[in-house]
Amino acid sequence: MRIYGLKNCDTCRKALKSLPAAELVDVRADGLPDAVLDAALEQFQEALVNTRSATWRGLDEAARGMAARDLIKAHPAVMKRPLIAAGNALFLGWSSQVEAEVKALAS
Repeated sequence: MRIYGLKNCDTCRKALKSLPAAELVDVRADGLPDAVLDAALEQFQEALVNTRSATWRGLDEAARGMAARDLIKAHPAVMKRPLIAAGNALFLGWSSQVEAEVKALAS
């Protein structure tokens, strides 16, 4: 199981603490693999871009107009976090519902 996010993100840390067997992949340092990004975009579409993030607020209009894939490749911190890959399933965000679904899948 992999958690794609940022090592300094509180939400990613909560997910990692609840899922001790998971590996955190820091998207700012390591990037997001193309296959994972494509699958996440197919499943979550524009919801994958966090328009409430500090990174988003710091972007100019040209960057905000980029396609989601190009935007996340250029500015990985703009991705909604965490993105959890468990087997063939992807989960976005960290809520009690996502936690229950991921833990059920892992057991």
